[in-house]
Amino acid sequence: MKQKIQLEYSLNAVSGPILWNAISTPTGLQGWMAEKVDLNDQTFTFEWSKEEIRHAEVLQRRTNSHIRLHWTDDEDPKGFFELRMEYNELTGDYSLIITDFVDEDEAEEMTDLWDFEVQALLRQCGM
Repeated sequence: MKQKIQLEYSLNAVSGPILWNAISTPTGLQGWMAEKVDLNDQTFTFEWSKEEIRHAEVLQRRTNSHIRLHWTDDEDPKGFFELRMEYNELTGDYSLIITDFVDEDEAEEMTDLWDFEVQALLRQCGM
């Protein structure tokens, strides 16, 4: 059984175009999520090592808003992970909201992994 997790990260002083590029392009994703990322049509290929390669198809993409991906090897056809950016007009800051569906016994581990990855994203964005 999959469990939905939703994580929100405040990204103070990150510009919208920089954040959108970091979460929606192969070059941007390669900087923080995987060692190598390619895009062929609507399928991203994520490579962490020669032995660990996964493919994710784009389910939804709305420029400067969000990108929703489905791992092609996920047995749950409704499972996805989403990277959504939200702008707070009051503070002028962006937040990154990550939604992921994970096995119940892996929720804490996946939360820790996303925390680690977002720290790499912050470094990539100069924070």
